[in-house]
Amino acid sequence: MGSKGKAGLDFSGKVVLITGAASGIGAAAAEMFSKLGACLALVDREEEGLISVMKRCMKTGLEPYGIAGDLLKPPEIECIARKTTERYEGRLDVLVNGAGIMPTGTLQSTELACFTHVMEANVRSGFYLTKLLLPQLLHCKGSIVNVSSVCGLRAFPNLVAYNMSKAAVDQFTRSLALDLGPQGVRVNAVNPGVIRTNLQKAGGMDEQSYAEFLEHSKKTHALGRIGEPTEVAAAICFLASELASFVTGVTLPVDGGKQVMCPR
Repeated sequence: MGSKGKAGLDFSGKVVLITGAASGIGAAAAEMFSKLGACLALVDREEEGLISVMKRCMKTGLEPYGIAGDLLKPPEIECIARKTTERYEGRLDVLVNGAGIMPTGTLQSTELACFTHVMEANVRSGFYLTKLLLPQLLHCKGSIVNVSSVCGLRAFPNLVAYNMSKAAVDQFTRSLALDLGPQGVRVNAVNPGVIRTNLQKAGGMDEQSYAEFLEHSKKTHALGRIGEPTEVAAAICFLASELASFVTGVTLPVDGGKQVMCPR
């Protein structure tokens, strides 16, 4: 990569806020942005995991600003926005909406309360936090990267609420790209396939089922394997960077070819 490419991935002096930063893709993105010089605001409700990620980031970059908060609660979202604005004096260059949950279920087995919970966690939280932080992003002509899923592009069985929520994230991404593009803010999403995180187990999958799921997933991805959080983090950093200065409204599959696979 030439000097121009290196400059394009330099986030020195840039303020980056990441939700869902305590584990998985959010944690990998935090560490990668840290190595690239970013000033980080890291958000998660899991305080212990958040502290662990902050310590890892400090080994390679600046000390992050950690905020323990529950994105299911609008007052805590307001607190997160206020604290970030005060800490970085109204500057925000990159917002990564990475928090989310993945419960399984068909229409028959999904209760209304579960559906509401998924939409609040995966859609409403990002909508409201983005709305509150939009003045800072507009001021900096910043970039938004939403963490969606291959499930936003293709429907998969036993995931009705999750499929719907991620399709909504994709439409949110495209809508914001149209509305904010004229004001200099780019908005994109990454759509991961199966990634080695705790998402499935947090959604209720036991150890044996998870191991079987991972083995089966080798056959459902064109590359013959599942992905690693760092591979999604790299795509997030690219989309947030100057290397992607003419890219907006994109829902980028980072899925080892899963969304082009067809059963035979």
